[in-house]
Amino acid sequence: MKRTFTIISRLVLIVAIMVGCTNDFESINTDPTKSSPSTFDSNYFLSNAQWTYADGITGYSGPVLFQSGWVQLLASTSSGGANYYSNMDKYVPSSNTNSYQATSWNQCYRSGAFASEMIKNTETDPEKVNITAVGRIVRVMSVHYITDVYGDAPYSQAWKANSNVSLPEYDTQQNLYKSLLADLDGALTSMDASKAIPSADIFYKGDFAKWKKFGYSLMLRIAMRLTKADAATAKTYAEKAAAGGTFASAADDAYVIADNANGYRNNYAGSLMTAADYYQVRWSKTLIDYLSSTSDPRLGVIAEVPQDGLKNNQDATKPGNSTPAAQLGLPNGFDLNGGATDITTSPGYPGGTGSGADATPIGKYSRPKTAIYGNFNAPVFVVTYAQTELLLAEAAVRGYNVGGSAAEHYGNGVEGAMLALAPFGAAATIDAAVAANYAAAHPLIETSNDASLKMINEQYWATSGALMNFAEAWNNWKRSGYPVLTPVVASGNFSNGAIPRREPYPTTESTLNTVNYKAAVDRLDGKQDSWSAKVWWDQ
Repeated sequence: MKRTFTIISRLVLIVAIMVGCTNDFESINTDPTKSSPSTFDSNYFLSNAQWTYADGITGYSGPVLFQSGWVQLLASTSSGGANYYSNMDKYVPSSNTNSYQATSWNQCYRSGAFASEMIKNTETDPEKVNITAVGRIVRVMSVHYITDVYGDAPYSQAWKANSNVSLPEYDTQQNLYKSLLADLDGALTSMDASKAIPSADIFYKGDFAKWKKFGYSLMLRIAMRLTKADAATAKTYAEKAAAGGTFASAADDAYVIADNANGYRNNYAGSLMTAADYYQVRWSKTLIDYLSSTSDPRLGVIAEVPQDGLKNNQDATKPGNSTPAAQLGLPNGFDLNGGATDITTSPGYPGGTGSGADATPIGKYSRPKTAIYGNFNAPVFVVTYAQTELLLAEAAVRGYNVGGSAAEHYGNGVEGAMLALAPFGAAATIDAAVAANYAAAHPLIETSNDASLKMINEQYWATSGALMNFAEAWNNWKRSGYPVLTPVVASGNFSNGAIPRREPYPTTESTLNTVNYKAAVDRLDGKQDSWSAKVWWDQ
């Protein structure tokens, strides 16, 4: 399904929010001679909420500079100082780390603000019940991302500056999760197929049935985060989601197609196509080895080895070699500094390419394929059928009543993971027969629950990584423990040599919303706003 973003370029509107104590206030910059709540179409808040969310979960907003390397999907030879990929590959701060760690918080709260304004303008109109419901779903989606990345966060008191709440309390994650699930359930049960559908919708163009499936698939994701922290609630809502109807195929996948011509570019492409990034960021050895071990069809689709030599490695117009057998992942934690951690000292180092001034020591390592991930109009994935089916497979392993067996759901997930790449374009499209045959040839191992859970969650990690859904791969790794990863222990790292489990709160929170910030920090491990503290459900 093709989705475009041109609708947003027709809306000149700023919604500013007050979350924590910032200088923004929840208001609409409206000319009263031209628009009023009674004449303004609140549907237009939806596209802004959707895009702002997509913007907050991609690129330099956080995931590519943090979670992509933490969970060992990407690797980089960057190191220290202003070379910002040290944040992800070695957990070493750069000059802008504080700015990077705040961006997802700010953008996702802005997304929630747009959704909140949409709700306020429609919730009293019974004819617009679906528009209100969609706004509530998007708001849940935004705060869910925030709490998974940071921990306790404002929700019950968020976006209430107009009610004189300028210093919102942080809901505990335990209470926040209950609220998110209840609010999502309420939104979905309120929807009415006979009423108006949302317009200005860049996920589904107002498709009522797809929004229902999206909402229940999101519910499943939220529920499964609780398998260790609150197994009873996880089971209740996972079963409710399955009964309500989750995604039925990859055609239901929720994503946004970026619109670079109108100023809405794919932020992953924007970051990875930056000159230094393009040269030094590669797929990790962990991922490439995983895909190679089963001759996964995605290997030759998502990866390429650059042409020989430094100049060719840095030239985005030169396509690389996508032959699966040629792919080689870059091990995490190495650099180009000539010391003990120089890439040339890594075990199994294959040698470089080129010679003399045109030599490059990383020339043989696989990068994200430029034709796919270098496209500024590429899709930004939010929730997919493949991820949903893999979570249903795990739910079945755990004994939840979600319809179908764990093996059936796992097979659907593997097949859907192949087909999910198609929105990247023809170069990323895997034939349906190839996907089906691969899934059939690699069924779920059911010799034990542990073996099944390992296989399911490793597939979830790789599937999310191929879609550049890095934070989701990291969150599910925190919950499941799969794949088993060995942390990088680099000098000067900010997480005591452990893989980071959260992002610290924006620095403005400690100075502007001090009392509520301190209360939230006191609930963290060691009462420290640290990278290694675990959020409540991370047990």
